[in-house]
Amino acid sequence: MKLIIGNKAYSSWSLRGWLACRQSGLTFEEVVVPLYDADWDKRREGAEFAPSSGKVPILWDGEAVVWDSLAIIDFLADKVGRDRFWPEDDAARAMARSMAAEMHSSFVALRRKHSMNIRQVYPAQTPDDDVIVDLKRLMELWAQARARFGGGGDFLFGAFGAADIMFAPVVTRIVTYQLPAARFAVPYMDAVLRHPFMQDWIAAAQEEEWVIERFEQPVG
Repeated sequence: MKLIIGNKAYSSWSLRGWLACRQSGLTFEEVVVPLYDADWDKRREGAEFAPSSGKVPILWDGEAVVWDSLAIIDFLADKVGRDRFWPEDDAARAMARSMAAEMHSSFVALRRKHSMNIRQVYPAQTPDDDVIVDLKRLMELWAQARARFGGGGDFLFGAFGAADIMFAPVVTRIVTYQLPAARFAVPYMDAVLRHPFMQDWIAAAQEEEWVIERFEQPVG
């Protein structure tokens, strides 16, 4: 398998696809493509990027190609067993799937106004009202998952899985911009950041030489 991703400092969707590959336990080749560099537009026209219209992450497995983070999770779950990614309990699995899908399609204000930048921690500022709405919903979801199904471990549904993979970039955003988080959420966020896969990603992001100025400006 070959996974093509963007800069580890900035690319939140790449992080999700990469975490999914690590969670699968399968061997894969990692190809990091600098986002928006001088060759970006030309590179996106290449055959490897054609199925995704130039978007990352994109996973090739022989002739099979998957180019959406949530689809990559499900593709890999089919290969290695769904219990590696999703809770076994029906009610927990239903909630985990719903939360992953909501993360995939929602929280637009939070994502747009607080882009991922793992290398920075900016001074705290009062978030915009629409971002506060997103954060409130985020805390509600995390609280429900932890209260109902998180007793068996440090993560949303006990063990690290697909839901945590989908929310991992949000955890980094909360830290980067010092956004308000409920007290109960702090141990969960710490567990995500301490996970060995996240530690590997963060360390690699720190070593990257590429800088994208538009992602280096704090909000406000």
